Amino acid sequence: MKKNIGNIERIIRVAIGLIILSLTFVGPQSLWGLIGILPIATGLAGWCPPYAMLGISTCKNQNVDKRAKEIVA
Repeated sequence: MKKNIGNIERIIRVAIGLIILSLTFVGPQSLWGLIGILPIATGLAGWCPPYAMLGISTCKNQNVDKRAKEIVA
């Protein structure tokens, strides 16, 4: 799996995931808060399946690599 999520987005995903996950314990106390596990997992892994399917990448390193390959070719 190639990383397709940049560092800033990873931090945001983990923070939002923790907020959503906290809703399981505080506030509405619903199991819907477990949805927060998804952004936490993608943020920690640095890979998002929908981004991979759509060819999206917010990772700076991969964008630099693509440009370098285009310049060399």
